[in-house]
Amino acid sequence: MTYMKRRRVTDTGLEDNDPLSGVANLFDLGLVFIVGLLITLFSAYQLTDLFSRQSEMTLMKKGAQGQWEILIKKGKKIKAMKVSQSTSEGRGEKLGTAYRLENGTVVYVPEMEE
Repeated sequence: MTYMKRRRVTDTGLEDNDPLSGVANLFDLGLVFIVGLLITLFSAYQLTDLFSRQSEMTLMKKGAQGQWEILIKKGKKIKAMKVSQSTSEGRGEKLGTAYRLENGTVVYVPEMEE
């Protein structure tokens, strides 16, 4: 029977001559590496608040087509809104002032209620 493999007996017992047995170990090592990389990225960009139930955060992201999107997380709820270029009219109240700094960043300063 040529399809059955011969096993070599050593001091430790039977030795498996399967060449693919090392591939399973590489797959496990890859999974551990990917999980470690994800944890590192979340902590480096301080995104661990995404997993907290009490946290509130607002993110702005720019898509591949240049469309801006605002992501608002309050507790367990996450809301996504797309930013449009259209202008709007109506009555409202002044909430604060926005300033553009020399380096190009925009800073919003809310008005203090008295």
